[in-house]
Amino acid sequence: MIPRWKRVFLAGLLLAAAAAVGWSNGGPADPFEQNRRLGRGVNILGYDPIWEDASLARFKDRYFKMIREGGFDSVRINLHPFRHMDAAHKLSDAWLATLDRAVRGATEAGLMVILDLHEFNAVAEDPAGKKPMFLAFWRQIAPRYKDAPSSVLFEILNEPAMKFTAPLWNDTFPEALAIIRETNPDRTVVIGPANWNSLFSLGSLRLPPDDRNIIVTVHYYNPFRFTHQGAAWTPMFKDLSGIVWLGTDADRAAIRKDFESAQKWAEAENRPLLLGEFGAYDKAEMASRARYTSAIARTAESLGWSWAYWQFDSDFVLYDIDKEQWVAPILEALTGE
Repeated sequence: MIPRWKRVFLAGLLLAAAAAVGWSNGGPADPFEQNRRLGRGVNILGYDPIWEDASLARFKDRYFKMIREGGFDSVRINLHPFRHMDAAHKLSDAWLATLDRAVRGATEAGLMVILDLHEFNAVAEDPAGKKPMFLAFWRQIAPRYKDAPSSVLFEILNEPAMKFTAPLWNDTFPEALAIIRETNPDRTVVIGPANWNSLFSLGSLRLPPDDRNIIVTVHYYNPFRFTHQGAAWTPMFKDLSGIVWLGTDADRAAIRKDFESAQKWAEAENRPLLLGEFGAYDKAEMASRARYTSAIARTAESLGWSWAYWQFDSDFVLYDIDKEQWVAPILEALTGE
């Protein structure tokens, strides 16, 4: 049997070779096969100063190859474009050039790419007011990447929530999807439910039955009391510390029960699932973080889901850029067999 590391390496060479011949998407792709190819992923670039000034970048081009060789199959690029739009909602040339560079770098390294519109806070606070910017983003990005390889996926919006209710989300995302389909009829698109892409909200998601080239994404951070302890942006948990996750039979059974409920929905709807975010914040003890991360990843894989860990840099850290080294327990938890 060929070792997994060698399978990953050879797959990377094939993807890189395909990318090198040019931006050709090669026609429609099967979403289940696309989901299999996404495999093990990581969220990147969301809070990097590279978007403001390339000279200040923390993320380096060579990291794409390093991520691939580290055992990952895909990257989810978290995009905050609204502040880079002018009064007419046109994206700046500098921002687009940075995005082009990231897409090219990831693709040439043999990584699948998800372009994730991550402006969830802005849209959630004012869905109607931000809708023109939301749709303008896809009117520019979709044609720009219409000839990109099928390894490039579009995620319509991260974590719709708060004022962006499930009924409103179900009414709104088809407009963005229609814009994408005008120039990308065969592009695989990622869409998740409202309520922060919670897997418990899958039942509220109303997908177009005639568009099958969709991967459904869910996020999972349960139990929040553990995963978000000490996180300043969560008032309920910001002062918590010392909460451990022992990985008992009951702990693991709770994860399995939650995931299997989502899997039943996926099977009934005949849709593949991507676990687009999961992880435990840095304030938790490392041993607990590693146990939890491994349990989530292995459970998702056992059900045939792809996943993308939150995140490479900033917090929930997978790679310590200042020290130029992987956070070894988290890397092992993610990529261990």
